[in-house]
Amino acid sequence: MRCAVLGTPIAHSLSPALHSAAYAHLGLDWTYDGVLVDSAGLADFLDGLDETWRGLSLTMPLKRVVVPMVDTLDDWSRLSGVANTVVLEAGRRLGFNTDIPGAIAAVLERLPRPPSSAVVLGGGATATSVLLALVELGCMEATVLVRDPARAEETAAVVAAHPRGPSVSVAALGGAESLRADLVVSTIPDEAQTPELLAACAGVPAVFEVVYDPWPTPLARAALDSGRRLVSGLDLLAHQAVLQMDLMTGHAVPVELVRDAGRAELARRAGHQS
Repeated sequence: MRCAVLGTPIAHSLSPALHSAAYAHLGLDWTYDGVLVDSAGLADFLDGLDETWRGLSLTMPLKRVVVPMVDTLDDWSRLSGVANTVVLEAGRRLGFNTDIPGAIAAVLERLPRPPSSAVVLGGGATATSVLLALVELGCMEATVLVRDPARAEETAAVVAAHPRGPSVSVAALGGAESLRADLVVSTIPDEAQTPELLAACAGVPAVFEVVYDPWPTPLARAALDSGRRLVSGLDLLAHQAVLQMDLMTGHAVPVELVRDAGRAELARRAGHQS
């Protein structure tokens, strides 16, 4: 069977390393590749798949674009308007969001208690899923910081509509200073993590950095150097990946096996760059 991760860009993705390690562990003669697909090309790509294909992982910018292209959505996808997984079954496309339960698992693994307040840097699809995960864990107050507040309106509206009724505000990223919250979540690239932003985040006791390559990002390094709690992008990727693998293969895979495969691939890349 064939599976793949789709997105633009795609070369950075660790998903091929993670899923391939899982197939080897399970003794499956399956393949998993990274395929460069943009928003305009997604519909044609899906229409061109044959019966040898079993599942797809979706990354930026496809997680929202794919939603109207699937036949069914799980509860997490319906809640978020985001799908990062498509399972191909009996001619149908089944959409899932494994980022939300993956983020829940990652936070519970790394933090002593779920946060009651959070600041989220960035307002895209991943920010939406992580925010909803935090709300599921009891977070009742969140601020979304973005370069263009208008671009976070969908995220804020989706999270504010959650049945638990969290308080969500949106503000400009450039004006952040002395942030106060239990957790800061970053979904922005490392080049956007300026010294001023790092200083603004310095008083927040825990960091959730969803970027995993390059690692560590400036924010992750600052958290490590200061001894703050850190949830990594690899934690999120591994936890959501094992859920994808279960959906696609029907088999459970240990999260540590998957995470180790990610660490090994990051180390290999770092060795090639040195």
